Amino acid sequence: MDRRALLGLKTRPLRVSGGGGGAAAAQSTYLALPTITANVVRTGGRRGMMTVETGIDTPDAALRVRVAQSMPRLRAAFAVAVQQSANVIRPGAPPDVERLVAQLQAATNTVMGRPGARLLIGTVMLS
Repeated sequence: MDRRALLGLKTRPLRVSGGGGGAAAAQSTYLALPTITANVVRTGGRRGMMTVETGIDTPDAALRVRVAQSMPRLRAAFAVAVQQSANVIRPGAPPDVERLVAQLQAATNTVMGRPGARLLIGTVMLS
């Protein structure tokens, strides 16, 4: 058993679904990042949690290698962006997902030094 996968320390590349298979389908352009969490204030003053699932799609092979090498920096930048977004959520209000995606894409571009790595967002959940 791989304990890094249980702790969320291992990135999980997913397969790209292609029609014909072959070499193009074997090479994945998507890298999933571990779940990012942040604290929020819920109604009544209680504390809650905001959970965000993200991934990065990078068609450029050279940039994909750089994305894989920059995972710790990307996770740190994403954690800051998610916490900043969680800080402005009013109790009982839903998160502004469009603003969050824009902040996360800007953080991705800043960490990578250039555009080309496209942020994909999975789930944004408040609990």
